[in-house]
Amino acid sequence: MKKMLALLLALTMLLTLAACGQKEQKAEEKTEAGSGVEDGVLTVAMECAYAPYNWSQPDDSNGAVPISNAPGSYANGYDVMMAKKLCEANGWELEIMQLDWDSLVPAVQNGTVDAVIAGQSMTADRMEKVDFAGPYLYATIICLTKADSPLASAKGISDLSGTCTSQMGTIWYDTCLPQIAGAQIQTAAESAPAMLMALETGAVDFVCTDMPTGQGALVAYNDLVLLDFAGSGDDFEVSDEDVNIGISIRKGNSVLKDALDSVLSTMTADDFNALMADAIAVQPIGG
Repeated sequence: MKKMLALLLALTMLLTLAACGQKEQKAEEKTEAGSGVEDGVLTVAMECAYAPYNWSQPDDSNGAVPISNAPGSYANGYDVMMAKKLCEANGWELEIMQLDWDSLVPAVQNGTVDAVIAGQSMTADRMEKVDFAGPYLYATIICLTKADSPLASAKGISDLSGTCTSQMGTIWYDTCLPQIAGAQIQTAAESAPAMLMALETGAVDFVCTDMPTGQGALVAYNDLVLLDFAGSGDDFEVSDEDVNIGISIRKGNSVLKDALDSVLSTMTADDFNALMADAIAVQPIGG
């Protein structure tokens, strides 16, 4: 009888240990498989049409990276430069995919890509859908208008009036433009280049965007002026989440988030601005 009890006890212990081992193995497999970088490749999505954050070009000059879903095209810009730094620090290869703005967050959610590095503000709305690493840039809000426009002398947002637009799905369009009492807000532009073209062709009197996009626009269009109302007391009211630019990743992907943050946490605002200056310096005219 004692032998039987001993055998039953031993069998129970073995089954318990086996079950625990299986649970631990499954947990490890789930964590590793969910990181997205277990194959050593970080797949990053961006528009490749949002200079100076990102753009496409026909060759690999200035360190451009091939776009995997657009053969013959190469991606470059601040986002690409930052992605390369992150990959180098973590020993990953970099893969760039070109996607439309509205497709970026869904691509992270469904696992098509590991991360989005595309000038996204770390808003509460986006944080309900994805997690963010970063910030990897701090971007103040500005406006652009034509140099020969009466608005070129505006000292604050209360001096602005007339037709305006910005890029769809951004805080510039959803949060900032409605703060301008005299604004006649037009349909949102599908992309940053479309927004700038609306201004350049006279379809609108001014546009709202962030400082890096504005600085890049001045390179592409020499008839524009940048309106920065910071410190005037008559500026846009925005929160940190509106100007903190982050890297979106799948909800709960702590492995990838920690790996990215371990690099970004060592960089300062000056480091970010210096890298952005490098991107603007090599931005193609009209990019």
